Formats: sequence, structure tokens, C-alpha cells
Amino acid sequence: MTADVERPIGMFDSGFGGLTVARAVIDLLPAEDLVYIGDTARYPYGPKPVDEVRRYAREIAQSLVEDFNVKAVVIACNTAAAAAFDDLSRELSLPVLSVVEPGVKSLSLATRNGHVGVIGTVGTIGSGAYQRALAELDADVQLTAAACPGFVEFVELGQTSGDEVMVLAERLLAPVRDAGVDALLLGCTHYPYLSRVISEVMGPDVVLVSSADETAFELRRMLGAAHLRRGHTHTGHHEFYSSGDVAWFADLGRRLLGPELEQAQHWHGTHRHGSN
Repeated sequence: MTADVERPIGMFDSGFGGLTVARAVIDLLPAEDLVYIGDTARYPYGPKPVDEVRRYAREIAQSLVEDFNVKAVVIACNTAAAAAFDDLSRELSLPVLSVVEPGVKSLSLATRNGHVGVIGTVGTIGSGAYQRALAELDADVQLTAAACPGFVEFVELGQTSGDEVMVLAERLLAPVRDAGVDALLLGCTHYPYLSRVISEVMGPDVVLVSSADETAFELRRMLGAAHLRRGHTHTGHHEFYSSGDVAWFADLGRRLLGPELEQAQHWHGTHRHGSN
């Protein structure tokens, strides 16, 4: 049991967005070791076919299990979660958590008028993952979903404010704003970086719900239930890998997450990881 407890948490995303989840997990579970893989060589996942995203997710999850010996896998990417969560949950003999369900639970609790919204990539919204997750909750709410192509690219350019972003946000958020929602789930892990712009467009009465914190809380509960939480005497060690340009990943990642990314390394694929 001790050996299992000491294994790291594995987490992956198409690129940088999942760092919001990593930050929440590091802050909430400081004793846990963490391995994060950002698939920047193949991002963004949003516009890609579901089968392709599922294949990427399986490859990365396999690497986390076989190369890094993780004790749990967090799919910190909404598009990958929508495409592969069910398959990975069946295929892996360890806890698997996605950002979708925790976010939906929080969204259903945040609304006052019963009208809620979710925004995400084309792939995530088109998959119906959030619509299904909300239906499974059996919550008495009405959901309006909207895809927001372009948001991810702005974040990864480091452009999270300004006229261009505002004009795009005004256009893309019109359907959820017009639906009168009072709670809006940021259904992409990149979107919290745009929360100031999104909040300005939606207005002060709309609560923005980020799945990052909720996912961290659910992970803590899940590890506790499986007797896999580390004791507080340990200080967590965090490893970050990128399948693409490591210098770019480390530079933008430091701005988005913090100094933990200074030692980012290159991930070459299953059984081939190693330092850059």
C-alpha cells in the first residue's frame, strides 16, 4: 500500500490549459507528486476528429501508466475527456478523473434561476459530453451550450485582453448571454485565463464556474476513498513534459502556472520520455 500511495498523479492536456487544473491540484494536495504531459505538438484538440483525439488520449494515458507508474489519471482537457473518458475508465485499472463531471456538479449548484450555460471548443460542445453529464445529474436546469473557436489560440498567444479578444467574445458569447443564464461553466481549461473578458461580456450577475478547483476537490476525495493520499510530511515533486517546443512550453507555462515549469522536459511518446 505504501508503494501505491507514493506513486505520482498523472495529468494530461492538449497543451497549456490543463495547467489551471495542475495549479489547483498542487495547491490543494501539496504532498502529492505530479506528472503533467502537455501535447503541444498536436494541439489544439478541439477541431480534430473524435477518433484522433481518442487515440492521442490513449497514447498519453498509456505512457503515464507504463513510463511514470502513476496511481491516478486526470484528463485535464475537456475535448480529450469528451472523446476518451469512458474508454480510459474501462481500460485502466486505476482511478480516472475528467474535468467534465466536477464542473457540471458545481454549475448545477451555482444557478439561481435554473438557466445555465457552458462554453468550450467545437469538439467538446459537439460531443454532447456536458449535456449528457448534466442529464445524468438529473438537475432541474436548462442548458445552453456554445462553441468558442479562437479562445484557445488567443490564450496560447498570451493575448488575454484587448479589443480583438473582446470583439470575439461579444460574438461567441451572444447565445448564452441571450439565453439569460446566471451561471456559466468555462468548459475548456484555457478559458479561466479569459475570465475577465468573459465576465465583462456576460455581466456582473452571471457566476463563472471553472472546473479546475472542482476537479482538484474531486481528486482529493477519490484518492482518499482509494486510500491513495500521501501523508503531509512529504513535499510534492512536480514534473512537466511537452511533446512540442519545450522552451515555448516552459516560457508560457511559467506565466500561466508558476515557477514549477522551469524544469520542463520533452515527452517523446510512449516508452520514450526523457529530459530535453
